[in-house]
Amino acid sequence: MEIIAALFLDDIEARQVPGPSTRLDLSGVQFSAPAPAPVPVTVAPHLVVLVWNPPDGNDTGALEVVFTSDDATEAPSTMEEPMARNVQLMQIEPGKFNYRLVRAELAFEKYGTVLARCRIDGGPESLVPYTLLPPVE
Repeated sequence: MEIIAALFLDDIEARQVPGPSTRLDLSGVQFSAPAPAPVPVTVAPHLVVLVWNPPDGNDTGALEVVFTSDDATEAPSTMEEPMARNVQLMQIEPGKFNYRLVRAELAFEKYGTVLARCRIDGGPESLVPYTLLPPVE
């Protein structure tokens, strides 16, 4: 299985079109957002991870997402404490696509950027940044 995209967003909707074929409508794609209140604050952005399983792929895999501050340059396994971690079993027919939603509660002590480190079965990481900005007054 391979990650083909990972994004923070407001909403995702699947719809059928002739074929049979499926369309995913993504809305509110974002890489930053104003905090709902001054720090310290906890936010829970939605991350969608789009996955393709090649025709010769295994039909099961484990999606792991580790959220770290952008100060953390080491690999997640060597870091002392990630902000959050999510692991989900995926089952996708070979040759097909699917997606998973990941929602983590992220506690910010200061405004800055978090990296969502996404990988399947310990494979290569896809990094997705999310920056918390000061609240809008």
